[in-house]
Amino acid sequence: MDDEQPKTLYVGNLSRDVTEALILELFSQIGPCKSCKMIVDTAGHDPYCFVEFYEHRHATATIAAMNGRKILGKEVKVNWATTPTSQKKDTSSHFHVFVGDLSPEITTDDIKAAFAPFGKISDCRVVKDMATGKSKGYGFVSFFNKWDAENAIQQMGGQWLGGRQIRTNWATRKPAPKTTNESNTKQLSFDEVLNQSSLSNCTVYCGGVTQGLTEQIMRQTFSPFGQIMEIRVFPEKGYSFVSNGGMVEPAQGVNGTMLTNQAGMSTTGYPTH
Repeated sequence: MDDEQPKTLYVGNLSRDVTEALILELFSQIGPCKSCKMIVDTAGHDPYCFVEFYEHRHATATIAAMNGRKILGKEVKVNWATTPTSQKKDTSSHFHVFVGDLSPEITTDDIKAAFAPFGKISDCRVVKDMATGKSKGYGFVSFFNKWDAENAIQQMGGQWLGGRQIRTNWATRKPAPKTTNESNTKQLSFDEVLNQSSLSNCTVYCGGVTQGLTEQIMRQTFSPFGQIMEIRVFPEKGYSFVSNGGMVEPAQGVNGTMLTNQAGMSTTGYPTH
């Protein structure tokens, strides 16, 4: 049953400039999104979010298409937030504690053991540098109960863990820029998405292709705009991704145009980073 299959994705290593609206606009090109919840800590490090789709197949396609892609200059990590083996859990509705000034030797198990006396922990992690694998000196602890989290913040702030006194605070959600109904429901136009994208953008999303989508057709269509580095085609979904040498002209040149070929298709281009 599709209801039993995971539909929520974890999206990490985001730029601090990324908004929920931008994530929804980009990801909804692959399939309708139900929600997006952005999480940032008080120090502004490594924001991440959870994106829920209405259908499992769209979430699966998004992992294949978006994991490792750049959004506003940073390679994002996209993976399941909830899996049948519970490798990751959607803890966006839980109560998150930021833990800073950690000693380099402190592990996830260490902070979990230190905070376990305060209540049931739903998630715990020490944030590591992707290149070196070493701790960045901070982490997060998530509690099911708000009172447990508040008590942990009050009691653990300034306590010694390893060779340092740690800092504790709430890991807060990134506030929405506006609260009006109009701003919450407005879809971004192509130009608005383009303006929020990095100047070094080199990946174009092409959607609205009803039939006959092939790598050859995409290559023929985009080759006049420059060297093509990579093409990912999802013919059963009607979309593809085309990467070239760092120019946004293909998105502007092909957006809203018809592709003339034996299949009689149409396509729309969107920058993804």
